[in-house]
Amino acid sequence: MSKPIADDLPMSLREYEDNPFIAELPSLLSQRELVRALASRPEFNEQERNYPTQLRKHCIMRLGRYFEPLERQVQLAERFGMLLRQGYIGRNPRTHDYIRHLQNGAERIEAKSLHVATLHPVENTATSFALTGCSGIGKSKSIEKVLHQYPQTIQHSEPFSLVQIVWLKLDCPHQGSPKQLCISFFSAVDRLLGTNYLKWYGSRRTSLDEMMVHMAHVANLHALGVLVIDEIQHLNRSKAGPEALLNFLVTLVNTIGVPVILIGTLSAVPLLQENFRQARRASGLGSLIWDRMPQGKAWDHFVDRLWQYQWTRDVTPISPDIREALYNESQGILDIVVKLFMLAQLRVIGIAEVRRGPEVLTPHLFRQVAREDFRIVQPMLDALRANDTKALLKYDDLMPLQVHVEQLFVAAMQTPVASSVQQPAECSQAIPSPVMGTEGGDPLLTALRSLGVADDVAHMIIDEARIKNPSADPLLLMAAIAERLTQKPIKPKKPKTPKVPEPVAADKDDLRHIVEQGISSGMSGYEALLSAGWVAPPLQDFAA
Repeated sequence: MSKPIADDLPMSLREYEDNPFIAELPSLLSQRELVRALASRPEFNEQERNYPTQLRKHCIMRLGRYFEPLERQVQLAERFGMLLRQGYIGRNPRTHDYIRHLQNGAERIEAKSLHVATLHPVENTATSFALTGCSGIGKSKSIEKVLHQYPQTIQHSEPFSLVQIVWLKLDCPHQGSPKQLCISFFSAVDRLLGTNYLKWYGSRRTSLDEMMVHMAHVANLHALGVLVIDEIQHLNRSKAGPEALLNFLVTLVNTIGVPVILIGTLSAVPLLQENFRQARRASGLGSLIWDRMPQGKAWDHFVDRLWQYQWTRDVTPISPDIREALYNESQGILDIVVKLFMLAQLRVIGIAEVRRGPEVLTPHLFRQVAREDFRIVQPMLDALRANDTKALLKYDDLMPLQVHVEQLFVAAMQTPVASSVQQPAECSQAIPSPVMGTEGGDPLLTALRSLGVADDVAHMIIDEARIKNPSADPLLLMAAIAERLTQKPIKPKKPKTPKVPEPVAADKDDLRHIVEQGISSGMSGYEALLSAGWVAPPLQDFAA
């Protein structure tokens, strides 16, 4: 029996082609095609190494958009494609399943409950999975890359007119509130479609049960393919406990038929394991737990790809010592190793601009940049080095690192002002960062103002920090200010109010009293003193 040639092989499945919600989706891709589609590699030309320093610094910023898909990203893309298409099988408008879902939604709206028994049973083909891992491992960026392989909306005219929402990504409310999640959902749909669902269903007077019913109905009305909930670890902060929101998400999957993807840090794992229903649903396609990358072929491949993007005038070849330094200082966290590579290039280019030295990347340079610029995340990196899982649960929010790195990039992009510093071997000393002004543009002053610190106190704290850290290194300044704020609050000295002497009873011979009395009688001050005998009459001295 002859094998079919490649042109005769089917590109889709029959159950997919017969479903309008699936047929309009992009074609399924092979793993090789997925790698090319997901990759985001910055523009690079070797001639750019000869550009002026200020332009090369801006070239380095391109690495902030760098994305090199690995096996885990390809696996995530494949599972998302399965989840999306399988969820639509149970909502095929050509088999009336979609209409039955809408009829059930209308019954739930009338009963104001998601748990009411409906008259139109529908086969549920939706499932879900959870993606968890350490902060900075690339979870959110990876899912966004996968989502952008699909159009977010599709306009249908057959068999009826509607706007299909292929995917919707929301951040879990900071307080883990189901009501706030519903409001975020309505707001996101309104921005996407130009509707008024938030106005209709998101009023403060609307009860939570009504909001949830309407959210489920809107999701079915627009054939929502997948609902992605990021930062699920925020449920740990919920005053009412995480059960309310988790139960609602389970209902979306089990009853409404909308697939859900939960994304969070390692602290979200206990939330999904506490309840069997959540754990079962979160493992529908096998939960993904992304650990840091171990040293091996995948890590070497990523570093080799990244290492090509050198904008230093001197090209440094990769070496085992450099690989070891990059891994040790990043502990296999891709977000950190990319930022470390960027900051090291900015640092060595800035040093060479001042001292006219070589621009060579060394293991010592990487270790120093990590020690000085990544001090905020050192506790987390230390926990990774010690493989302390319990300690890692404390470090599930690296937003301060992102803000800090942005400040470092801004400082590194400025022209260095300290040209008198000597250069030890291997560029081991960093050039001092430019001293930030104390006017309104000072980010330190702006941050203290946002904390409610008065300007005079803020200026005093910043000045003290700069005196203690003459290099004006942003990290050291932040650490000094944080330490100062944790001490006894500083109160500006109030100027002493001079005491006003108490009024003394007026003496009848007091000239002031005589003048006041005269003025009250209609005389001038001179006439009053003349009348009292304190002033000689005119020409009296001459007559004498």
